[in-house]
Parts: sequence; C-alpha cells; structure tokens
Amino acid sequence: MQTIIICIDRDNDLGEKAGVASPIIGRAANIDAAVKLASCDPEDSDINTIFGGINVYDKLTAEKNDVEIVSIAGDKKVGIHSDKKISEELDRILAQLKPERAILVSDGAEDESVLPIIQSRIKVDAVQRIIVKQHENLESTYYIIKKAFNDPKISHTFFVPIGLVFLIYAISLYFDRPGVAVMAITAAIGVYMLFRGTGVDDAVDGFMASMMNALHGGKITFVMYLAAIILSIIGTIQGGIELWNYYNQEILVGYLILFTGYINASVWWYVLAGVLINTGKIIDLHLAKEKIGKNWSHPFFVIAGGILFWAGSTYILVISQALVGYPLIDNGRQFLIGSVTGAVLIAVLGAWVSAKSTRKRTYK
Repeated sequence: MQTIIICIDRDNDLGEKAGVASPIIGRAANIDAAVKLASCDPEDSDINTIFGGINVYDKLTAEKNDVEIVSIAGDKKVGIHSDKKISEELDRILAQLKPERAILVSDGAEDESVLPIIQSRIKVDAVQRIIVKQHENLESTYYIIKKAFNDPKISHTFFVPIGLVFLIYAISLYFDRPGVAVMAITAAIGVYMLFRGTGVDDAVDGFMASMMNALHGGKITFVMYLAAIILSIIGTIQGGIELWNYYNQEILVGYLILFTGYINASVWWYVLAGVLINTGKIIDLHLAKEKIGKNWSHPFFVIAGGILFWAGSTYILVISQALVGYPLIDNGRQFLIGSVTGAVLIAVLGAWVSAKSTRKRTYK
C-alpha cells in the first residue's frame, strides 16, 4: 500500500460518546463510526474530520491511487496517556497495512499536536485541516463563547479561578475586611495555578478514577482508599496543630522549623495511608490471581521513605532546640545514621522480595 489517510480523534470522542473501538480501518467502517458519533453528538467536530478523510480518500481513489483510510483515537484525558495510546494504535496499523506515506486529517491544532509522533514512524505528505462552515448568525461572538464554555476542558480552566475570586471577595465583604481580599485572591489563584501547573490535578483525577474502578470492581482497594483519606486528614490536622504549637513557642522559630514540625508530626499518618493503599492493591492482585511482581516493594519503600522524613525532621528540630531529646538514644549522629541505615535495609528488603516474586513467576 502506498498511502494511508489518518483521521485523529485525540480525546477519544468515538469511544466515549459512540462506543466505537479504535483503530477503525476502511471506508465503510469509518462511515459507520461517523454516523454513530453523529447520532450521539451531532455537533462533535470529529464527525467532520472523518468525513473529510473520506472525501480525501474518494478523490485519491478516483485518481487510481492505492490508498486506505483509518481513524485513530486517544483518550479523554488528553496528554501523555492519550498520545501513548495513539502511538500504539499507529504502530499496529503500520505493521498491518505497511504503507509508504501518510496524509493527516484533523479538526484543529490539538489533534495536529500528534504530528511529530506520526512523522517519527512514517513520511507525512500533507496535513488536511477540516474547518466547518456555519451560518453567519451562528458565528456571532455569543455563540462562540457559549460553545467554548460548554467544553469541559475550557470551562474548568476558566470558571474555577473566576469563581474563587468572586467567592473570596464576597467573604471579605461579609466580614467587612475588603483589604484582605487582594491578598487572599492572589494566594488562592497562585495555589490554583501551582495545582494545575504541577500536575496535581491529574494525580487527584487519577486517584478518584482508581477509587471508582475499585468500587465498581468490588475490590478491597476501595476500603483502603477511604481509610487512607481519613488517615491523611488526621495527619494533616495533627501536623497543623503541631505547626501552631511551634509557632507559639518562646524560642525563635523560622519557616523551615514550622514546616519540619509539620512533617515530623504527620509523616507516619501519611505512611500508614500509603501502606494501606499498596496492601489493598496486593490483596486484590492476589485474589484475582494476577502477577504481584514489583508491587511487593511499594509498602517497603513507603515505610523507608517515612523513616527518612521522620528521622531528618527529628534531627532538625532537636538541633534547633525546638524539640528536646532524640527517641531511643541520646546521640544525634547515631540516631540519624541508624535511621538512614534502617531505611536503606528496608528498601533493599522490599526490592529483594519483589525480585524474588518476579523470578518465581517467570520460572512458572
């Protein structure tokens, strides 16, 4: 085969809305998929992408070219996971059809962002962007803004910070402290930007998705997740109380000591939460008779990390005179060296158990 026409659906509307599994190969299969998507959401732009690809396919076929059309979908959580899925599907298609060159069909810049992935595997002759023509009344600013706000990707990013601003300002007015509003709004938006920019929101979404999967799958992990959340809340509250206690001490306490005191008081609650989650995963894998493998090492690593954070924070608090005395022994260096050594031994034990389990599974 000489040419393959690739239609990209990076956010997997075909699968999420129409229930069509990708990749979709062939003219008839793509028309059927587009019709199913149109019946579920007639305003989805991926419909036009597929029909645009079919239009290119028909023109090339009429010119006696050896051509095939395929549609590739990613994942609703657009990003690394979505692009990885597109890469895997593309590899399977190329291995099956063995084309020499490709034509990319998309509905905008987001889908075209996967162009480097395609170019790394096959020569791309052209990129066809499908732009839908609308009646001029529908092209008004109101319609464009309304449709953009209905898109969850845009609305979540836009409305949350605006909502925070209005909410904080309203609270400050209620307490007759409008001067505090600027500081509070700046801090809230800063936290939100860090939350989104560092990917914490993706981690939270992944955690919630794991919880829902565990609940629907009847797995013990769901109970462990709930227990971990409760323990984390307790740890956060206890850490906050300890931070406040250090803040009110008579000795000079800096921000580092306050943060260290928070860690020292809360770390074992977080460690216990992490151990519970990993233990639940191991139990579920065992009940499902699946390979546990490297999951054996995770509880050991969490405990080892907890020891390091606890020992380090204890050492800092004692030498700064914010805390009196070391646990178990009186010598600070011996305490720190012993704790680090113990943490390393626990991590090594976890790695050994994991490797042994993996080898046993391989031999079987």
